Amino acid sequence: MTGTTTTTTTDAVSGTGSRRRRRLLTGVLIAAALVLGVGLYWAEPWKLWQNSTVNEALPTAPAAPGTPRPGAAPAPGPQTIAQGSLISHEHGTTGTVKLIRLPDGSRTLRLENLDTSSGPDLRVWLTDAPVKEGADGWFVFDDGKYVSLGKLKGNKGDQNYEIPADVNLADYSSVTIWCDRFNVSFGAAALQAA
Repeated sequence: MTGTTTTTTTDAVSGTGSRRRRRLLTGVLIAAALVLGVGLYWAEPWKLWQNSTVNEALPTAPAAPGTPRPGAAPAPGPQTIAQGSLISHEHGTTGTVKLIRLPDGSRTLRLENLDTSSGPDLRVWLTDAPVKEGADGWFVFDDGKYVSLGKLKGNKGDQNYEIPADVNLADYSSVTIWCDRFNVSFGAAALQAA
């Protein structure tokens, strides 16, 4: 009888340990699934394979009231005051950036022929940072002065971003397509006077 009792006690202890291991394994698997789910939600990796093309026309200022005088010169059109070519940083990026003054004095940043990857929380920033080639340029744009002009409307095409009237363009020398989620530049352009 003693041998049977010992075996039963050992089986009971063994069964308890097995249940604990199953519970622990189940808890670890649930925690891993939650971490993976939150990580995927936060990083949004599927956006790297999604394209969004936006083709906006160059904005025009409203026409001046009244009728033009006979023989008067036509109202001036939009004027490019600075421009640059986008270079790649974290992701392959090409296109042209233009700062444009409209006849009413308002200013617009225009991206033309933009081609970059999509990503989470992409922004268009005017910055005072130098544009550097390669990995050296990926992280510099939030180190100094910058102003966000809003979310990137699409990762391809021609787009316009209004520049607030209180922004002094002399304070900014570059533009970046900035991933706010990962604090990295997808691409950037140094601005040169037109």
